Amino acid sequence: MDLVWSRGESSVRDIVERMERPLAYTTVMTTLDRLFKKGLLERRKSDRAFVYSPQMTRAEWEQKLAGQLVRSLLADRRRSSDVLISSLVDAVSEQDESLLEDLERKIRRKRRELERQRKK
Repeated sequence: MDLVWSRGESSVRDIVERMERPLAYTTVMTTLDRLFKKGLLERRKSDRAFVYSPQMTRAEWEQKLAGQLVRSLLADRRRSSDVLISSLVDAVSEQDESLLEDLERKIRRKRRELERQRKK
């Protein structure tokens, strides 16, 4: 995915040539086909080969993964949401105090958005 994200569009041959470690053409082809079938890549025919491009940006992918992780942690009733939230706040504040302020702004924005939705 890193190579496709960095180039925008790539054929199997493009990826094989740019790999840090050598992989068989068919291995890369199978991997790209699986990523396509999972909806992570788009593809179009160009001559006799497929050209792949990302279905979403790296930021969108990271957002999706983070959302899935948090939803799965909150869905498990054996875990306390208090533990998850306090761990998140601790981790954010250890990284950078400005991130904690950013988190606070996002919480306020989400509360206003939810309030507007309830009024509709």
